[in-house]
Amino acid sequence: MNPRLARLQTLPFDRLRALFAGVTPNQALRAIDLSIGEPKHPTPALVKEALAGALDGLSVYPRVGGLPELRAAIAAWAMRRYSLPALDPATQVLPVNGTKEALFAFAQTVVDPSGGNAHVVTPNPFYQIYEGAALLAGATPVFLNHGMDFEQIEWNGVQLVYTCSPGNPTGKVMPLEDWKALFELSDRHGFIVASDECYSEIYCDESRAPLGALEAAQRLGRWDFARLVVFSSLSKRSNAPGMRSGFVAGDAALLEKFLLYRGYHGSAMSIAVQRASIAAWNDEAHVRENRRLYAEKFSAVLPLIQSHLKTERPEGGFYLWIRTPIDDAEFARALQRDYNVQVLPGSFLAREAHGANPGENHVRIALVASLEECVEAVGRIMEFAKTL
Repeated sequence: MNPRLARLQTLPFDRLRALFAGVTPNQALRAIDLSIGEPKHPTPALVKEALAGALDGLSVYPRVGGLPELRAAIAAWAMRRYSLPALDPATQVLPVNGTKEALFAFAQTVVDPSGGNAHVVTPNPFYQIYEGAALLAGATPVFLNHGMDFEQIEWNGVQLVYTCSPGNPTGKVMPLEDWKALFELSDRHGFIVASDECYSEIYCDESRAPLGALEAAQRLGRWDFARLVVFSSLSKRSNAPGMRSGFVAGDAALLEKFLLYRGYHGSAMSIAVQRASIAAWNDEAHVRENRRLYAEKFSAVLPLIQSHLKTERPEGGFYLWIRTPIDDAEFARALQRDYNVQVLPGSFLAREAHGANPGENHVRIALVASLEECVEAVGRIMEFAKTL
């Protein structure tokens, strides 16, 4: 058995199930689950039609590198979205089966654990796949509390840095000055930057799309995207988490090695899913409608929450990161018991580092349910907050 498996932490939703064990929710109220970031808006008809129309592709083994048409569609989208003058579909774009497996597999490709001093940096709080990927690659995770405060880190031995912008769970977007500082550190120490941007298309201000890593790089004159790769997905953008469709883009030399790894890993996207993905990346109307629905929910629930608890509108994503007046796990457990609403304790999304767990006394709620359910759930949360 791989001894590194023993180093893995319990995943947040397994911890949540354990937290709720023995709890009997208030049966007078319907259950509303805001704990998991699973999109609930309908998958666009154009995506489903393209998928159904390409089912003959199930009789063919797909290539790991994907269809040239899909790589071209992704490159064209990224160039439009981030005002890039060029992105080579053949060498700087690689389709993947969703960002989760790609974020994990990328660490297995680029981390060299020989010598026992490999480190992987991750924001804290963070998406737990970063930590698991580091541990199973033979590296030690290093945590950056509260975003990108680079002074916290001793950079010797760092081989890979995960970033998440807009962030999960905070919704914060990395500004250009942070990218500049991170790229300069990468130049100095030689580490690779893996930017998780799966929430990039969920934002409330249509005039201010979140800055992406490729855009930041080209604005800083880094035309070859040296030591930089970006991960994006259709799961949130197009409400298609079940398609498991995304991409990695950036440094051509890194993608060449990642493609080699994936050829042995057996990670090829179904041709039917590729055809549906082309339809999704080529259309923006459904994405704007998706943003409108989330903006409507934020506008409805923020005044309710801010009347009793501390939170703010995120720059991107569909989460609210709410300060709790009591222990976050106790808050979530009592809320489930008395009001039949599930939220995720913030401490489950973070690790103790630099003397603190930055997720403590916070809960994350995902505004993925219908407007009506979100308003009802937040109303119950506020009733609960009044009792504290």
